[in-house]
Amino acid sequence: MKKYLLIASLAIAAIAGNAAKPSYKVSILGDSYSTFERHVQPDTNYVWYFANENKPERTDVNDVNDTWWQQFIHDTGLELIQNNSFSGSTICHTGYNGEDYSGRSFITRMKYLGDPDIILVFGATNDLWANVPIEADSTMTDPLYAFYPAMTELTSGLKTTYPDAKVYFILNDEINGEIREIILEECNKSNIPVLELEAIDKRMGHPSKTGMAAINRQLKEFLRIN
Repeated sequence: MKKYLLIASLAIAAIAGNAAKPSYKVSILGDSYSTFERHVQPDTNYVWYFANENKPERTDVNDVNDTWWQQFIHDTGLELIQNNSFSGSTICHTGYNGEDYSGRSFITRMKYLGDPDIILVFGATNDLWANVPIEADSTMTDPLYAFYPAMTELTSGLKTTYPDAKVYFILNDEINGEIREIILEECNKSNIPVLELEAIDKRMGHPSKTGMAAINRQLKEFLRIN
């Protein structure tokens, strides 16, 4: 029951000022936005951000300390125990060009997040970009190759697998249309708070240093953490 009072506890800690912050364990389930070379688990997951990459047209994020999640962990004093993020991954089992992404999908990887108190889910961007099927149809051998049933599976599955954890969904500001509506609907059904990001600066569709800092700031404000 204590863990369901997470927001209230964090708010109290923030108000207390110099009081010690609670030592909650955090896991991340994400896509490229949450990756960095040698900082994802398992380390076979694909990443978008690399150390010392000198391609400013692609990204200016070339240090792990530039990432939104590293800044968040540093600023809050929380403990990151698992960053299961995979570049290019979709919520559902369908990927780009209709390829089978069941090995990397969010609904597959959600089983491997350790024993967290807090789960931060940051995804669905690739489902939008890959134009995955929204609804299952008779041609599918498994409805989880469509976004709607996969999102239902994700929200219910996280709650079932991690009953004592508090789950939050971070929603990319460019996700719109049916995918955005489904995310808000399914998260609401499962009592998963949704942070709807605003005005995130990007390069090649991915958060820049400025964008990463904005994500961190908006997440802390959402959770009421100073």
